[in-house]
Amino acid sequence: MGQEHRHPERHDDRTEFKRDYDRLIFSAPFRRMQNKTQVFPLPGSIFVHNRLTHSLEVASVGMSLGNDVYQHLQARYGNELSPLVAEIGQIVSTACLAHDMGNPPFGHSGEKAIQTFFTEGKGAYLKEKVSPIFWDDITHFEGNANAFRLLTHQFCGRRPGGFVMTYSTLASIVKYPFSSSLAGKKGKFGFFNSEAESYLRIAEAMGIKRMEDSEFIRFARHPLVYLVEAADDICYEIMDLEDAHKLKILNYEETSDLMLNFFDTQDQKHIVQRIEDEQLTDPNERIQYLRACVIGRLENECVHTFVENEEKILEGSFEGSLIDHIAPLQRDAYKKCTQISKARIYRSRPVLDVELSGYRIMATLMELMTEAIEHPDRYYSQQLIGRVSSQYDINNPDLEKRIMAVIDYISGMTDVYALDVYQKICGISLPII
Repeated sequence: MGQEHRHPERHDDRTEFKRDYDRLIFSAPFRRMQNKTQVFPLPGSIFVHNRLTHSLEVASVGMSLGNDVYQHLQARYGNELSPLVAEIGQIVSTACLAHDMGNPPFGHSGEKAIQTFFTEGKGAYLKEKVSPIFWDDITHFEGNANAFRLLTHQFCGRRPGGFVMTYSTLASIVKYPFSSSLAGKKGKFGFFNSEAESYLRIAEAMGIKRMEDSEFIRFARHPLVYLVEAADDICYEIMDLEDAHKLKILNYEETSDLMLNFFDTQDQKHIVQRIEDEQLTDPNERIQYLRACVIGRLENECVHTFVENEEKILEGSFEGSLIDHIAPLQRDAYKKCTQISKARIYRSRPVLDVELSGYRIMATLMELMTEAIEHPDRYYSQQLIGRVSSQYDINNPDLEKRIMAVIDYISGMTDVYALDVYQKICGISLPII
């Protein structure tokens, strides 16, 4: 994307898809995820997942999903299969690395803070100053759409095409392939209007089916999106249980029961016996073993579901996620985990505390920075604008581009940096004290 004309100039033996992977791994936005909240507050004495560790685990599961699907397709089609299909493990793994790169600080509370600044906060007056489609973009601000922007947008002083990724990798990241005007109550969409042209170019080149039932931009999902989504679904649900056990939000019996529910009686007995044979007496080690068993079973189920529904997925008629269509035993066990997570984990005090604090920090930063770009001639505004990295087009004469620059700047912060900026501009901390 962005530098297609330079493709013949390549001089190394890596595939284009491996190059995508390497470019992400060595990038600053990828590294910054180590200081972004996944669910629980960033760790003190007990290490829990952050966005970086989560993304690495999702990429690992994504690689397995892609490779296993390829093996099944190879057995089904033999020599009729394109050699490029062998690369789907690499493509899915790379897309998994990138899937959370657009998420702002403080998890979902960061997203809500940006959205509600415009719908409920002091930014509501801007509705009369911007276009309807831009208003849809910013009031539905979404990490998935922001990841696509981060990877494709040409920021100031940077090269055209952003990360210059392959179309296959970029298409595999877009979980919701439609514009913000179709976001609906869930608030999910795949790309901002500023990147719609980029997605249209990818969709046309990849032969992604455009849906005809809407006046707005809406496409079927690229097939590999289902594998990226499955890897994410598997990891965040099961790893959140393990983290909750470490933090004593769930006890051992609750956590082990939830994980054993993914297996029939015979498999449960085998797993329990294996734990005893291995002499795993530490509760955390036992839960880790159970977690590995569950991830392996869910991975197999999702591969089976993908292969069995290959035709529907390719023609764009498959509905829901792969997890929605796995075998009833595993699907019901997964739903039970989701119910417990919503009731006990995501409403736990540590999670609520970081969401409340993060929301206030983000809302304040949005308020002060938006006021600064609205009145750039004021002294305090100039001081704030002076803090912004030169890659963000904060001085653009177009108001919409200035607002988007504010969102780019704030959403790209780590939790730690957002807190530091908040404390400094609010006079809570000073470098000399």
